Amino acid sequence: MGVIFDHIDLWAVALRNTLLLFFAGGGIALVLGLIVGAMRVSPVPIARGFGTVYVNLIRNTPLTLVFFAFAFGYPQLLPSPGYTVLAIWALGIYTATYVAEVVRAGVNTVPVGQAEAARAIGLTFGQVMTLVILPQAVRSVVPPMMSVFIALLKNTTVAAGFSVLELGSVRAYLSERGENALIVLLWVAVIFVVLVLILSFVQRRLENAWRIAR
Repeated sequence: MGVIFDHIDLWAVALRNTLLLFFAGGGIALVLGLIVGAMRVSPVPIARGFGTVYVNLIRNTPLTLVFFAFAFGYPQLLPSPGYTVLAIWALGIYTATYVAEVVRAGVNTVPVGQAEAARAIGLTFGQVMTLVILPQAVRSVVPPMMSVFIALLKNTTVAAGFSVLELGSVRAYLSERGENALIVLLWVAVIFVVLVLILSFVQRRLENAWRIAR
């Protein structure tokens, strides 16, 4: 435990930044993913086309290249807000493609007749999605959605290559202070396992709360 308590200041900043990358990036991914997912099932061809291009372009690009685009491309166009903020946007925009596909899959589990019945009584597309489709789809997408966010949590370590102090980069800092790199990595792994177990607990609670009685 000495490797942690002797450098608690460094661990605290690394853990804080990891959680910041996860929650802020996850928030962007959730909002953007819901919008893109709705566009993917929209009856408007332009919206469907934009959603398809966005998902296929970003999802098929390695996350590291997305980071490079934000870390080195963005500052060429606008003043840089800092690597941490750019890393949050890179993670959010990349993860949004997976959220969008989960949402699209969830929408497809809702019987078509319900959407047709909603439109028959005069509801708009937005009302059909928010009042009829999405509330039912959300119940069926909890497990795959949590898998996406667990992957996001682990992807935060990519930010280590872009000068962001988080759990993935703490080994390099502690090596400079003379600590054993292997022991540091083992503690980093333990922290990530604990964080994933917390997410798994939240997943079980949501599944139980939103379970449909049959």
